[in-house]
Amino acid sequence: MASQWENLVVDARDPARLARWWAEALGYQITYEKPDEIEIRRTAEELPGLVFVPASEAKDLKNRLHIDLRPSDQEAEVERLVNMGARHVDIGQGAGVGWIVLADPEGNEFCVLKQRGPV
Repeated sequence: MASQWENLVVDARDPARLARWWAEALGYQITYEKPDEIEIRRTAEELPGLVFVPASEAKDLKNRLHIDLRPSDQEAEVERLVNMGARHVDIGQGAGVGWIVLADPEGNEFCVLKQRGPV
């Protein structure tokens, strides 16, 4: 029997603030909120979700796991996310790659990919 992917858990200095940032970025909604845990999902019934929990230390190294976003317009989405508080980061990706690396307000890296071409 296989497992079902329920959530991706994100350690955060300010879980509620970061959860709300990601909910706005992804068009998700808050589906559960307690002082030590806040979950967002596309809909209450749809998995997986993102769960934000408290972390006592700040992030200081490159993520080993990150989210990739694929918008219909990469340039417009990067501009929107930067206007929301994301920032450009260099993790050694080099020039000419099909993605742009950003970091959320707590420094967690994620990629904004180019639109997928015909398969």
